[in-house]
Amino acid sequence: MTSQIFALKTTSNREDQVMDFLVSHVERKKLNVYSVIKPHGMRGYIFIEAATREDAEEASYGIPYSKGLLAKTIDIKEIEPMIEQQKQVVNIKKNDIVEIISGPFKREKAKVTRIDKVKEEVVVELLEAAVPIPMTLKTDAVRVIRREDEEEQSSDEDI
Repeated sequence: MTSQIFALKTTSNREDQVMDFLVSHVERKKLNVYSVIKPHGMRGYIFIEAATREDAEEASYGIPYSKGLLAKTIDIKEIEPMIEQQKQVVNIKKNDIVEIISGPFKREKAKVTRIDKVKEEVVVELLEAAVPIPMTLKTDAVRVIRREDEEEQSSDEDI
């Protein structure tokens, strides 16, 4: 049996949550859904590869932040550029000083304590915090502002 690809409209920036709910729903009900894909660079949609439209509809029914399937199926060639895995070069090192550029701690400075290149995550500790608490962030949520090896050479022009 061939599969079809359906686009599920979601609330923007809630794609990851919709995917989590959808995957657990599919596993619980043992539906004929083969993959769930969050397209790179496209907000408000995820793609569901399923045996039939009914399977895709049942999988997405009642999922928070999902707004329904689009009427037509999607050709794989239309979405291929968005789903091909692209390795992002992570240029962050342990002990780097970074600025958090998104989320509730935006504009805070932190020190990198650990890097998970596979998950594209970094563990940081806020510099201004009274008690250092490790936080895990995506690598694209931080920007390196100072390297540890540059600290000795840094001058007042950085300020």
